[in-house]
Amino acid sequence: MTYTDASLDALRRTGDELADATVAELFARGEVGTFNTLMRYVSTAGAPLPDGLPDVAREYLEATRTPPSWVDWAEMEKARLFFIDNNVHISTALSFASMPACYVVPHVAKLLSASHGLKYPSKRMAETGQFTVHLMQPDAFEAGSRFIPAAQKVRLLHASIRHHLARENHWDTSTLGTPICQEDMIGGQMFFSLLVLDSLHRLGIHISTEGAEAYYYAWRVVGAMLGVDQDAVPRTLDEARRFLDLYMVRHMGPSEEGAQLTKHLIDLYEEVVPGSFFDPIVSALIRHLIGDTCADWLQVPRTSWDTAVKAVPHLLGVLETIEDHSPLGAWALDRLGHLTTVLELSSLTRGRVMHYAIPETLKKDYGIARVVPRPHRWTPPTSTV
Repeated sequence: MTYTDASLDALRRTGDELADATVAELFARGEVGTFNTLMRYVSTAGAPLPDGLPDVAREYLEATRTPPSWVDWAEMEKARLFFIDNNVHISTALSFASMPACYVVPHVAKLLSASHGLKYPSKRMAETGQFTVHLMQPDAFEAGSRFIPAAQKVRLLHASIRHHLARENHWDTSTLGTPICQEDMIGGQMFFSLLVLDSLHRLGIHISTEGAEAYYYAWRVVGAMLGVDQDAVPRTLDEARRFLDLYMVRHMGPSEEGAQLTKHLIDLYEEVVPGSFFDPIVSALIRHLIGDTCADWLQVPRTSWDTAVKAVPHLLGVLETIEDHSPLGAWALDRLGHLTTVLELSSLTRGRVMHYAIPETLKKDYGIARVVPRPHRWTPPTSTV
């Protein structure tokens, strides 16, 4: 697949037709409050839809309740096992590479600042962490799972943000494109898949080509369920590299919102890490994973740990050796990884369940202000620019 500025420009003007139409109808009929109240208690796949649910919402939920017909379930199981083996490393990459990468794209940082208020800075991290954990459960796509309802609600949440920003004239579409457009949704998919794999490679984690491809495939499935145009999505890791390189060259740069969001992210994780001695490692990890140029744009402070953190791959190599040569050690590390992920998610959510409701007004719900314009080790695809 070939990507050009012209093809990405077309994606900048496109949203999600099904979700956008559903949200517009709910607002037109004044049924958003009813939908949120009833759907708060629908959190598992296969659960009966409640009486009184607006017809347009019922039709949307019926149309999106199953994964795409093309899903390869053997590949999805490989992705789940890959996640289990690398859950701590993946969580680290999501927190210290994927999220800061979002902030390096100024218009994305503006949107996140506008739609996620800063009084509860862990909100987006908590939502992303919970969503990923739901995705990687063995029953993620079966009756009783929490992933499918979460995906359905997140898709409507994205549509509601597009609806509010367009209706309330809070977004310069001619300059910034459609908010949460197809280009940005695919870009986000790359941040949470390819960029995570890049970060694992940078951390010195030994991952196979098969595992990397399976993890990327799982996020292709996620993208399809979130309304991403599959005709435009990179099918392979090499295509993903070409898309991500072009996307970042088109959009990345410094912004006040990006620096502010990054500061809140660093403050948040410094609260999560016990004590204060290890606080600088948060900034050092971000700088190590996204590089000095992007870190400087985001005003990530330089610390005494910037050099020490480069030893992380060697430490992880020791742990991998233990895992390879000791079944008991492998079991213990897997359990430790699981517990670490659960504890981190618990800290981010502060014991809450993230519900992904449709905001009735961005001002009320988000405080929005006006936005101004071991087999063979996997090797990341080389840069195309």
